[in-house]
Amino acid sequence: MRIIFGFFTALLLTGTFSLPARADDAVVPPAVAPETPPLATTRQARLDQLFSDLRRERNERAAERIAGSILAEWSQSGSASIDLMMQWSQKAIEGQKFDVALDFLDQVVTLRPTYAEGWNRRATVHFMMKNYGKSMADVDHTLRLEPRHFGALAGLAQIMALTGHKQSALEAWQKVLAIYPMMRSAQDQVAALSEELAGEGI
Repeated sequence: MRIIFGFFTALLLTGTFSLPARADDAVVPPAVAPETPPLATTRQARLDQLFSDLRRERNERAAERIAGSILAEWSQSGSASIDLMMQWSQKAIEGQKFDVALDFLDQVVTLRPTYAEGWNRRATVHFMMKNYGKSMADVDHTLRLEPRHFGALAGLAQIMALTGHKQSALEAWQKVLAIYPMMRSAQDQVAALSEELAGEGI
């Protein structure tokens, strides 16, 4: 599972100065730069636009790039210490040290319970450990914080399929496609599960 970390810094300096054309002209005060919107508002606006673009995009590669930008937005916790623990957890996952990864992620969700990606990462580790009940609980937390989290929905779909709940798996994959229509794996799973369920008379 590839995690993309992005850090963006913007600096905007604006200033205008206007002199009257004649002595009897009224003095025009300098234009006041608008206040910079809070980070959360700006981030939410970016995400809303990206999700709108993702729903409309019909080129698979272009859609993947948009999805990557969404993942980059999700990865930003707003805390250097949380970001560091997320990096450590990823290294532990790559080394298959799942217990170590869980230790870091337990701290992440405790310190920043509103950070959806922390819950999603922990759900992924539980899934890899076959702790499906715990994984589903973390998926639920993720989706409550970010209902459009196609990664969490895909994880839920896989758990449903592995535990024999094909209809629920199909419904989860269909939710993924409503958000990310060009996700190839979701398209394939919807087609396969629809065929299986039709063959079973459902």
